[in-house]
Amino acid sequence: MENTLAATAAVRAVLVRRMDEPGALLPILHDLQDTLGHIPPDAVQEIAGALNLSRAEVHGVITYYHHFRTEPAGRHVVRICRAEACQAMGADDLLAHAQQRLGCAAHGTTKDGAFTLEPAFCLGLCASSPAMAIDDEPHARMTPHAFDALIHETQGLQESKR
Repeated sequence: MENTLAATAAVRAVLVRRMDEPGALLPILHDLQDTLGHIPPDAVQEIAGALNLSRAEVHGVITYYHHFRTEPAGRHVVRICRAEACQAMGADDLLAHAQQRLGCAAHGTTKDGAFTLEPAFCLGLCASSPAMAIDDEPHARMTPHAFDALIHETQGLQESKR
């Protein structure tokens, strides 16, 4: 119940701050994603009402952009670049390996909630591709072996914080 109340308060605070801006929908969605880690489905109606849009319009924008999530992410977000330079250097194989290693598909979260795997469309490391990021920390020239090492290291850091 507290999470729902906190989410509702966050949605309302963002709406008050942004709803009068021209083109407010994307800034509102970004603020909510930054604040809550996702855009709660319950927020769609409130956003639509505040901006005089239909629920379908708001939902359409949320689902069109891969950046937005409607469910909370795992404790760590792994993003693998899917842009052309990275694809040319093996990103497809890296993504397939990541899915197998983590046991979840792209846009999915591991069963233990530790990792969310997301495609990214350019991490800005084109000259050192394929690239990925863990919790917004970029990593270049990735291989399946390097991926496994980073995941293992991240899991170790997670365990040491407990």
